[in-house]
Amino acid sequence: MVRLRSAAESTFGGLPGAFWWLWIATLVNRLGGFVLPFFAFYITGPLHRSAVFAGAVAALFGAGAAVSGVVGGVLTDRIGRKPTLIGSQLANAATIVVLGYARSTWALALGALAVGLATSAFRPAQNAMIADMVPAGDRVRAYALNFWAINLGFSFSMAVVGLVTHFGYRTLFYADAATTTLCALLIAILVPDTTPVETIRARARSSSVAVGDGRKREGLGTVLRDRTFIAFVATTFVLLIVFCQYNSGLPMAMSASGLSAATFGRIAAINGVLIVLLQMPVTRLLKRYPEGRVLAGAGLVIGGGFGLLAFGQSIEMYVLCVVVTTLGEIGNTPTGQAITARLAADHLRGRYQGVYQLAWTLSQVAAPLVGGAVLSAYGGAPLWIGCFAVTGLTALVFLRIGKHVERRVAAARSAEAEAEADQTKVTATAIADGQQPELATA
Repeated sequence: MVRLRSAAESTFGGLPGAFWWLWIATLVNRLGGFVLPFFAFYITGPLHRSAVFAGAVAALFGAGAAVSGVVGGVLTDRIGRKPTLIGSQLANAATIVVLGYARSTWALALGALAVGLATSAFRPAQNAMIADMVPAGDRVRAYALNFWAINLGFSFSMAVVGLVTHFGYRTLFYADAATTTLCALLIAILVPDTTPVETIRARARSSSVAVGDGRKREGLGTVLRDRTFIAFVATTFVLLIVFCQYNSGLPMAMSASGLSAATFGRIAAINGVLIVLLQMPVTRLLKRYPEGRVLAGAGLVIGGGFGLLAFGQSIEMYVLCVVVTTLGEIGNTPTGQAITARLAADHLRGRYQGVYQLAWTLSQVAAPLVGGAVLSAYGGAPLWIGCFAVTGLTALVFLRIGKHVERRVAAARSAEAEAEADQTKVTATAIADGQQPELATA
C-alpha cells in the first residue's frame, strides 16, 4: 500500500493546479476525437469516393497541419499562449462542422485543408504552456501525462464511435466540434495565461529595430539558426518516417499477407491500450537516464519492433511488432517535447514547439511514400531491415545531440547563477551606500 501511494505521488504529485485543468481540457477534447481517424472511411464509405481521392484529401489535411503548427508557434509567442489555444480550438470546431456538410469534390478538399490549418495550431501553445507551468525537472513527466490523456481520450472515442454513428455520420462532426468547444471554454475559464513578460518586451523590440538601436529581431529565424535544435528536428523527422510505418507500411504489408482491415484494427488497438497502461510507469523508470540516451534507446526499440517482421509476418509477429514499437513511442514522445522546451528561451517556446511539430506532420506525409515505394520495389523484408538500420543511425545522432543539450543547459544555469551573484552584489552595495536597491538596479 505504501509503495502504491509512493508510485501515485511520484506520478501525479507536485504539479501545479493549472496544469491539471489543462490536462482535463485536453482529455475532454480527445474524448470526442471522432472525425479525423474515420474520415478516410467516411469518404470511401458513405460518400462513395475512391481511395485515391481519400488519399489526396488526407495529404491536403497534412499540408494544412504542417503550416498550422508553425503559424501556431509564432502566434503563441506573439499574441500569447491562452489566446492561441482558445482561438485555434474554436476555429477547429467551426471547420469540423463545416466539413460535415461538404459533399462536392472541392468542398471536401478545401474543408480538409481548413481543418488541417486549424487543428495543429494549438499544439505549440499547449506544449509551451506546459513548459511555462512546470519546472524543468518535471517536464518529461508532465508531457507524458499529457500524452496519456490524449491516448486515454482517443481509446474512449474509438470505443464509442459505433454507438455515435447510429445517429448518423454527421453526428460525429457535431460531437467532435462540441468537445473541442468545451475544451476551449475550460481553458478560457480555468487555465491562466502563462505567456512570459518577455513576449511583451519582444514586441517592443520588434518596433525598436526599425529605429536602429542595434538590437537583433528575435523570431522564427532565431529558431532556424539554432543548429543543435534543427539537427534534433531533422533526426526526429527521420525517426518518425520509420515510426509512421505503423500507419502506412504495416497495413500495406498485412493486406499483402491476406489479413483483413478488421484484423489490422484489432492489432492496432493494442497501441492505445499499452500507452494507457504503461506510459506513466515507463516514464518513471526512464527518468533516471539522460534525455539523449532515452531518445536513442527509444528509437532503437521502434526500429527493432519493425525489424522483427523480417523474421516472419504472422499475426503473432505483427502483434509483437506493435507491442515493441509502442514501448519506443512511450519513451520518445514526451522526451522530445521536453528537449524542445529545454532548448527554447521562454519567449520563443511557441516557435520552437511549432518547428518541432513539423517533424511529425511532414513525416506523416513522407512515410507512406517511402514505405509504399520500398514495398513495391523490394518487398517487406528490406523495408523492415532498413527501418532498424535507420534507427541505429538516429540513435548515434541523438546521443551526440543529448551531449550538446546538456552542455547548453549547464552553461545557461551557470550564466543565471552569475547574474544572480552580480545582482546580489549590486543590491548589497546599494544598501551599504544607503540607496534603495530598486534604484541601483533600474
